[in-house]
Order: sequence, then structure tokens, then C-alpha cells
Amino acid sequence: MPEPTRSSSRFTSRRGLLLGTAATSAGALLTGCTSNDPKHEKPAADTRPAADDKPGRQVTIGFAGPQADHGWLNAINDNAENRAKKYSDVTLEITEGSNDTAQQIGQIETLINKKVDVLVVLPADGKALTQVGLQAMRAGIPVVNLDRIFNSPQAYRCWIGGDNYGMGLNAGHYIGEKLKGRSGARVIELAGLDNLELTKQRTQGFDDALKNYPNIKKVARQAADFTVESGQAKMAQLLQAQPKFDALWNHDDDQGVGALRAIEQAGRDDFMMVGGAGALSAFQAIKQDNGVLKATVLYPPTMAASAIDLARALGQGKGVTGLAEYEIPASMTLYSAVVDKENVDQYMSTGFR
Repeated sequence: MPEPTRSSSRFTSRRGLLLGTAATSAGALLTGCTSNDPKHEKPAADTRPAADDKPGRQVTIGFAGPQADHGWLNAINDNAENRAKKYSDVTLEITEGSNDTAQQIGQIETLINKKVDVLVVLPADGKALTQVGLQAMRAGIPVVNLDRIFNSPQAYRCWIGGDNYGMGLNAGHYIGEKLKGRSGARVIELAGLDNLELTKQRTQGFDDALKNYPNIKKVARQAADFTVESGQAKMAQLLQAQPKFDALWNHDDDQGVGALRAIEQAGRDDFMMVGGAGALSAFQAIKQDNGVLKATVLYPPTMAASAIDLARALGQGKGVTGLAEYEIPASMTLYSAVVDKENVDQYMSTGFR
């Protein structure tokens, strides 16, 4: 399950950023202007080397992630592998993946010993793997730290990941706007694992958004385990305890499969549901629009494809197309877009199983 461990406020969000297909309009940004006279306008670094789809220097990227025991994590691996295949100048050395920190450290050390050009690492535990990130950086191998963040910025060249606080914030605003004219509206929350920082961030964002809607009260919250089984069991408890409410926010689309089962078994259709992460099953249900699930808030696994783009740019000594800087950014927080029936077709191809 997605698990960055730093507050999202440390990073600058860029709405809808998908590297490799980023808009090229930013290349027209101007800096150093001292006059409205075009003769005095100095263009940004128009001659900078920027990564594009054209073959360049051969780059070997080592990819190390945790065991794909969740739909989102499996999508991370798929996105990385498929993105690497796009480039004839990229060789991807991918590890088996493990949730055992010692085993993952060993896998990364093997990649270091192979002298890969760049490492992309989604650590099973950011804190526990910080030292091996430092080891790679000291060996001259730049690290792209994916999602779960290392404890030290010295352990990575670039961090890219999702926005857990933003997920809750956007879910809360979406629900708030839908219930804006309803007096005494009641909402409930089906959270993820409460011992994870990401769960706390999602809840905090949701609560902060609801403060903008004085007509809405959150009347119940139940933590589940990011699994189908826990989603079904915990949702059944919520339904029994709360005979009437107007909206539900569920943190995770995998556990949402179980939640929807419980809702169907209870014969309930008197509220709207917003999910989280971006599973294909959620997109399909939203498109069909014949049940309670009306939207889901993204935690995009496409970040792994973007991490490969960043690693390739690093290996070739290039910047990012559409940005004025010569170097790739130090950190990127992806935007948590809300997907509903109005835009679901746009995102369908990104849904994970």
C-alpha cells in the first residue's frame, strides 16, 4: 500500500504531473525580464539538454521495490517495467521485491555492485533502508526515491510520490460540494491502518476540508487493514452502527471492494461513496453509475513510470522537458485528482487490478 512518511507540506504539488508526457508550454516561460519591450526579454534556458523520447546515452536503471502483495504495489512494478520498455536506450535491472528489509537491502547492494547507472527504490521501510540509499549515493549512483521516503535527503537525489494529505483534502471537498445544500449532513470514514502515518495524513486532510462545510458532521470513523476482508468486516460494523448517513469516504479501493460487498448485503443505497487510490474496479463502477460509489481520489501508481523517466534523465545528464531548469527537481508530489463519471474515461487506462 502507498506509504510516504513525510508530511506532504514539504513538497510542491504539481497538478496532474505525468513525466514523459508533460506539456511543453513551460518552455516558453520567461525569466530576467526588465521591460515589456520584447527586445529585452531573455528566454529561459532554451538550449538546455532535456529528456525526450529520442534515443540517447544507454542507461542501466536498477529498480527495487517491495513485494507486490497489494494491487497498487503490483501496478507500481507494471508501470516501471512498461515505461522502461518504451525506451531503446534503457536497460531495467529489476529485483524480485521483498517486504523483508534485510532482503531488500541485499537486493539493492547487488544492484550497487553491478554498477547500475541510476537506482529507483520504493523501500519496504524508508527508515530502515536509508543507509543503503546513502551507500548508493556515496558510490556515485544517484537514487530516485519512490513514494516511501528515506530519513535523510542525502540518501536520494530525487523523491517522487503521492500526496496522502491531498487525498483526504480533495475527498472532503468533493463530498462537501455535493452535500453543500443539505442541512445536518452526516458523513463517515473507513480509514486504513491506523499505525501508518499515511492514514493519519489522509484523515487530517479530510477533516480539514470538512471544516469548510459547517452543515456537515463526521459521525463515525473505522480503521480497516487495506484488505478486501477487513473492508467488508469494518464496513458491516459501520452500517450497523450508523443507520443513516449521507456520504462515506473509504481510504483504499482494494478494501473498498469488501466495503461494497457489505453495502450490497445490507441493501443500502441511501448515501454516496468516495474511494481512494484508483483501482480499475472502482473506475468501472463509477462509469456504470448504478451503485453508491461515485468517485475515487487518486494515489497514482503512474509515479513509477515517472520515476523511470527521472532516472533516465539523470543517467543521461538531462533535465525535464517543459521545465526551465537544467537539472531534474529534488522532489515531486503528485496531485490527488478526483475521478468521477465526468472524467473517468480519461483515467481508465491507469486503473490497477
